[in-house]
Amino acid sequence: MMQRQPGRGFRLSLVTRCAALVGTLLALGVLIAMALDRLLPDRPVLVFIVCLACVVPISIITIRSQIQPILSLFRALQGTVTSYKDGDFSFSLHWPQNDELADLVAAHNELGGVLRNQRLELVQRELLLDTMVQNTPVAMLLVTEGGPIVYANIAARQLLNHGRKLEGNQLSTVLEHASPALREAVGRGGDGLFTVPGQDADGEEVYHLARRSFSLNGRKHELLLLRLLTLELRRQEVQTWKKVIRVISHELNNSLAPLTSLAHSGAELVRRGQPERLPQILATITERTRHLESFILGYARFAKLPTPRVEPHAWPDFVARLADEVPFRLAAELPPEPGHFDAAQLEQALINLLKNAHESGSAADEVELSIRQQQGMVRIEVSDRGQGMNDAVLTNALVPFYSTKRTGTGLGLALAREIAEAHGGRITLNNRDGGGLTVTLILPASPA
Repeated sequence: MMQRQPGRGFRLSLVTRCAALVGTLLALGVLIAMALDRLLPDRPVLVFIVCLACVVPISIITIRSQIQPILSLFRALQGTVTSYKDGDFSFSLHWPQNDELADLVAAHNELGGVLRNQRLELVQRELLLDTMVQNTPVAMLLVTEGGPIVYANIAARQLLNHGRKLEGNQLSTVLEHASPALREAVGRGGDGLFTVPGQDADGEEVYHLARRSFSLNGRKHELLLLRLLTLELRRQEVQTWKKVIRVISHELNNSLAPLTSLAHSGAELVRRGQPERLPQILATITERTRHLESFILGYARFAKLPTPRVEPHAWPDFVARLADEVPFRLAAELPPEPGHFDAAQLEQALINLLKNAHESGSAADEVELSIRQQQGMVRIEVSDRGQGMNDAVLTNALVPFYSTKRTGTGLGLALAREIAEAHGGRITLNNRDGGGLTVTLILPASPA
């Protein structure tokens, strides 16, 4: 079938070409037979033999001339497909005829163009990623299991090998020349912080080591990330000290200003000979002094929390002593097994939590304490029906010196968190359905 396509001339399909070729060869054979029949009458066998001798070679030559370019195209297609498998997409093909094979070649070339563009985009992304990885301040090492280092960025080379190449070296060999703290951090496994001597004589550098394992090309690899945290920790330390100073200054001013005024008033009363009001002034001075003393002692307890002395304690006796300090309702039966904890520290933490529950606006009879033991852990919950906490307060409630109370120090929850973590546990805060808050201490049921 012949069709005219824009920009490509008439289209002659393979079926039409083959049919025309066969028809031409048949017509040629008929003409030769007719001519031989006139030259050699009454000799049909000879005419047939001579006709075959003429038509068959012509047919073979003609068909071969038509098939040979198609076979060459198929070999070229096979070669380009092999190149595509090898990642080489630079080849394209050309077919001079306007037929179905031309459509196949055009589709093949379009596929090659798409693959080339994808490869180019991939190379550009890899270049961008490599540029970012190489210039990041985080030292990165990719190590095969039991094998050499296969990748290291600039920061890793500067940290571990004075800027020289690390690829191909064993990690153990490289660590022989590193600081003992780094060797210890890598040797103990897992993530963690470690400190190495800084460039200054009295300075130290704090690093965070993160490790991740994964499989790459069927082999197990490990990625080590070493991040310098000294500057960030110093900035956080400065901010923390600024906040501490602001809180202490505010509390001192709130106490010292009235004390100064009361002392002046007392002196004035003595001068006037009116001592009858002195007991009231002295009582106020005593109350403000005790408040200031308790404030300073709160900071001292948080800053000097000793290592907990973990000992077995019966829960009924411990809860009875706790009830003498702050009222609460026991929400569940106590575990029969004794707990292992520092009684003084845990009592201090729970007193702070119970006082917070009473100050939350909750009714006194709705402040509950629950102690349960399950899966090798002790779960201590202090619940109330107060106002609860919004998302912002929940996020910062455990941060030292953070408080939403006008006279709060922000140390109660922070101290409870410090005590829980010193025991090898943790603390969580969750709003309750129907209003209120639940603070949960999760501690090990047995000593480590």
